[in-house]
Amino acid sequence: MNNKSLKSYGLRTDKSMKTVVRLERAALKINNMTVNYLSQHNLTFNQFKVLEVLYHLGDLNIGSITKLTMSTPGNITVVVKNLKRDEWITSIKDPNDSRVSILSITQKGTDVIEKVFPNHANNLNKALEILSDKELDTLYDLLDKVYKAN
Repeated sequence: MNNKSLKSYGLRTDKSMKTVVRLERAALKINNMTVNYLSQHNLTFNQFKVLEVLYHLGDLNIGSITKLTMSTPGNITVVVKNLKRDEWITSIKDPNDSRVSILSITQKGTDVIEKVFPNHANNLNKALEILSDKELDTLYDLLDKVYKAN
């Protein structure tokens, strides 16, 4: 094993790098927990995100869903195709722009999200229950500040 110490880029930069790595690891841990939970319901994370957005926000075009789910157009195309195949969503052409499709969640899709979402929300709450209410508020505010600055 190499005992050579890591090069320092300055205390602030070193701490920033360690913080980002810790943030990525925490996010990956929660993401893996979510993926495992959703797989028990035969859902991919991306399918879940599309259903969740349509359930909570209503009918949307594919471009909006791509942005809201932080996906790529190519990936959303496959996800939408599979959700339509399973009759969890429908798609109609936008009457104002025939190049755009508007997606809607079906009753079958609503049944799925209403079954899965409450436990998903509870799982996320449990993942962060280590934090006090004040700490959770602080974490949210700090992450929001970083998100808006970059």
